Amino acid sequence: MARRRYYPSRKGKKKKARKDKSTQKEQDKKDVILFTGVVLEALPNTTFKVKLENDHEITARISGKMQMNFIRVLPGDEVEIEMTPYDLTKGRITRRN
Repeated sequence: MARRRYYPSRKGKKKKARKDKSTQKEQDKKDVILFTGVVLEALPNTTFKVKLENDHEITARISGKMQMNFIRVLPGDEVEIEMTPYDLTKGRITRRN
């Protein structure tokens, strides 16, 4: 008795083309506004209150790579922040200067 296949055969079928994710990432990086500022205070969950060079105060979080590499940010540190043009009250800390 022949064995029965439980999955459909892929003979003669082409693989679907994957979307290129690198172009999406490059596009996302273009939509970012860079600022520098000084950390005023540390809030819970790696959130900080930062005063930008144009005297605006925002809340900012540490980026994932900074968390992975255990880079500490303390009040008084000068930091580089990425912000989207859609919400100018929140940002992501990408570098400590």
